[in-house]
Amino acid sequence: MRRRDLVKAIAGAAAWPFAARAQDSGRSPLIGWLDGQDESDPLSRSVRVALRQGLAEHGWIEGRNLRIEWRFGAADANRIAALAGELVSLSPRMIVAGGAAPAQAARQVTQSIPIVFTGGGDATVIGLVKNIGRPEGNITGFSNSEPLIGGKWLELLKEAAPHVIRVAIVFNPDLGPTAPRYIASAEAAAQRHSVQLIKVPFHDAVELVRAIDAFAAEPNGGLMLLPPSPLRRTVLQLAAQHRLPAIYSLKALVSDGGLLSYSADFVEQHRRAASYIDRILRGAKIADLPVQWPTKYQLVVNVKTAKAIGLAIPEAFLLQAEELIE
Repeated sequence: MRRRDLVKAIAGAAAWPFAARAQDSGRSPLIGWLDGQDESDPLSRSVRVALRQGLAEHGWIEGRNLRIEWRFGAADANRIAALAGELVSLSPRMIVAGGAAPAQAARQVTQSIPIVFTGGGDATVIGLVKNIGRPEGNITGFSNSEPLIGGKWLELLKEAAPHVIRVAIVFNPDLGPTAPRYIASAEAAAQRHSVQLIKVPFHDAVELVRAIDAFAAEPNGGLMLLPPSPLRRTVLQLAAQHRLPAIYSLKALVSDGGLLSYSADFVEQHRRAASYIDRILRGAKIADLPVQWPTKYQLVVNVKTAKAIGLAIPEAFLLQAEELIE
């Protein structure tokens, strides 16, 4: 934690009444965390740090006046469902669900324990809420993207790599309940730009490798990886191996060698989510906590990767980027 964040955390904790900072963990409220990724995943680690920092800014310190039970689904839909039931059996004050699949799993096993989701696209599409302004059930949260952004991803990929006429849209149907909406939006954009869109569903690494290898056998192809992104690093490796231009929904993937990303700040959303956790722990009702959308999207380009795959990105496109990774 940076010194500035540490000072803010300490100051925030000190500001709350002593009763809110009971040292006896037995009297501290319990929240459950249900993550769709593996515990060792770098992005998962980053969002946990952001969540703890956000909670500290509201006076909640894990191990001091708050208990957190952490569960990790490792991109396995059956495991996520089982862990959701396990968390509910602990009777937490609330559950924080990292993504659409964990949110759905939690919602299926409890209609009374408050749930805050982080990420996962449009919650109305997958039936988590009907009214985003005043959620009527036990769930609210922070969406990291709108399904219509699927068309924007395709347009950006085509703009960065004008030679692309075929795009494989890669997704795990078990973990991406919003995938059909992203795909529909991308299909509309593909028609406008005379691009052939090829759906590439996968369930495991073997299916993923075979599908992308087969797709890359023909020229002028590109990739879109839909969120959530299990096996995302495998996609990075395959894109580099086949010299395929690719766009991602996470900036972290561009930092790790991906070509493009257009996304909200996923890590910062978890810091923001701490405000809802705080309000629920202090008695707020779900109906008074509207679903939040990203306030800004950022275009990030890895220029080094473009050179490595032999792609000359137009200068006009590079001028649109908020960040260039050299």
